[in-house]
Amino acid sequence: MFTIAERSALRDRLIRHAEADPMVAGAALVGSAARGAEDEWSDIDLVLQLAAGADERLVVEDWTSEVTDAGGGTADTLDVFADGVRYRVFLLRSSLQVDLSFWPYDEFRSSGEPFTLLFGDPAEASSPGGVDVDRVIGMGWLYAIHARSAVARGRLWQAAGMLDELRASLLTLKCARAGLEPFHGRQVDQLPAAELDELHRSHPPAITRVDLDASRCQLTAALLHEIARHDEARADRLRVPFHDLVGPVV
Repeated sequence: MFTIAERSALRDRLIRHAEADPMVAGAALVGSAARGAEDEWSDIDLVLQLAAGADERLVVEDWTSEVTDAGGGTADTLDVFADGVRYRVFLLRSSLQVDLSFWPYDEFRSSGEPFTLLFGDPAEASSPGGVDVDRVIGMGWLYAIHARSAVARGRLWQAAGMLDELRASLLTLKCARAGLEPFHGRQVDQLPAAELDELHRSHPPAITRVDLDASRCQLTAALLHEIARHDEARADRLRVPFHDLVGPVV
C-alpha cells in the first residue's frame, strides 16, 4: 500500500518531468488535489497539454515509461477516450492509481471541474456535461423489465445484476435532482438520510427469488416516484406498464 508521502513524491516528480518535457506545453492538477480534498486513499490526476505538432502516441509511450519507473512498477493500464482526449489510467504495484490525460494543444482547458493550472495557457473553460435524465429514465425502466424476467425465470445472479443497475439509475436521478455529482458515486452519500435509508432497504438480504423479487418491487416503485419528480407527464405515461412491473412474480 502506498503512503501519502510516496504519492506526493511521485506527483512532484511527474510535474518536474512535465516541466522539462518539450512535448508538453502545459499541465494542471484535477481531482481531489484540485478540490483540496485529498486523503490517504486519493489518486494522482494530472492533465497534460501536448505541444503543437507533438506525436501523441510517442508522448504517451514516454510518459508510460516515466510513470512505471518513478512509481516502482505498473501492474496494468486502461485507456479511455473522450472528445479526442486519451485518459491513461495506471494501476501501480503499490495499488496507487495515476490518471494522465493527454490533451491536444488547442483543447487544453478546464471542463468544469476544479482545475489547478501548473503551467501553460489553457483555452476558455467549458461547461461540465450534465446528467442525461431522459436516457437514465429509459435505462431505468429497461433494467426494471429485465429484472422482472430474470426473477421469474429463476436466474438469480442475472436478477441481482439488473437490480444493481436499476438502483444505480435511481441514485443518478436522485443526485441529478439534488444537484449532486453521481459519477462514480462521488456525492451519493450527501443525499438526505431518508433517501439513503430507502436505498439501504432496497438491498435484498439474500440471493433468493423471494428476496430479489421484493427488492425489485420496491426499487421499481421508487423509480416511478422519482421519474415523476423529474417529469410528471412521462411518469403518467409509464404508470400503466409500471402497474404490472411493480407486481410480484414470486
